[in-house]
Amino acid sequence: MLAFIVRRLIQAAVVMIIVAFIAFMLFQYVGDPVVFLLGQDATAEQIRQLRADLGLDRSFVVQFWHFLSNAVQGEFGLSLRQGAKVSRLLAERFPATLELALVAALLALVIGIPMGVYAALRRGSFGSQLLMTVSLLGVSLPTFLIGIVLILVFSVNLGWFPSFGRGETVQIGWWTTGLLTAKGWHHIVMPAVTLAIFQLTLVMRLVRAEMLEVLRTDYIKFARARGLSNRAIHFGHALKNTLVPVLTITGLQLGGLIAFAIITETVFQWPGMGLLFIQAVTFADVPVMAAYLCLISLIFVVINLVVDLLYFAVDPRLRMGGAH
Repeated sequence: MLAFIVRRLIQAAVVMIIVAFIAFMLFQYVGDPVVFLLGQDATAEQIRQLRADLGLDRSFVVQFWHFLSNAVQGEFGLSLRQGAKVSRLLAERFPATLELALVAALLALVIGIPMGVYAALRRGSFGSQLLMTVSLLGVSLPTFLIGIVLILVFSVNLGWFPSFGRGETVQIGWWTTGLLTAKGWHHIVMPAVTLAIFQLTLVMRLVRAEMLEVLRTDYIKFARARGLSNRAIHFGHALKNTLVPVLTITGLQLGGLIAFAIITETVFQWPGMGLLFIQAVTFADVPVMAAYLCLISLIFVVINLVVDLLYFAVDPRLRMGGAH
């Protein structure tokens, strides 16, 4: 067990170093921060002095080591566009993105799992075929189009939900949340649905496929031979074994929800990290871009590491394999 954990930690550290190097290369090839900070009218002396202050006159290796040591501490310098610390900007935007991703993941599970179970147990029925057809639409339609259609229907035409912003929020220490206010929930509905649709259809199709596979196994046939009811077989045995890979995939997809919330946040002007990143790209704000890349990669690495450890803990076959 210890060797497995150490091996996974080393792999995670290597991945983060590679990501940090890629992020550092942004500073080398995406504009000159000195020009952004001083402008085109700066004198040669001002440019030389600022480059020395920022450490840009040092060697490539020294600069990368300085960047890596600061990144470990969560420091990525100042935003070239806003002049504020990048770590503070990300800390302010992270709660909005995380809440949006969590609500979307919850919607995907709460709606997707029952739909997948129904599609598996009623295979061939009209309702099952309809769900599979709708799921194809959910997988195929681009997120920005779904968001625009929802805004057109539920904001412009019906006026049921606001089309932008986060609504009223509550401050709890350094964390801000809109989930404790009615207006906050009112604002998060459409962005969360937009972000959840692809994941929902993915969960539904995965549950259906896994459920059909489990129902063909020998122990389900043995359970039927023992005279167990369909309810006990379907929900006491089949569904329980179906949910293990489903929850694993959902856990991995949570990182994807956080990373790919960029489009949803842009469409709904949701004040999260994705919108901050898009604004940073527009203004070539390299420190923000580098920090966002490192943070998203860290989230993916941590989630993958946790999933691997959970798999190792619950699957005896992995433990037996690791013993050799």
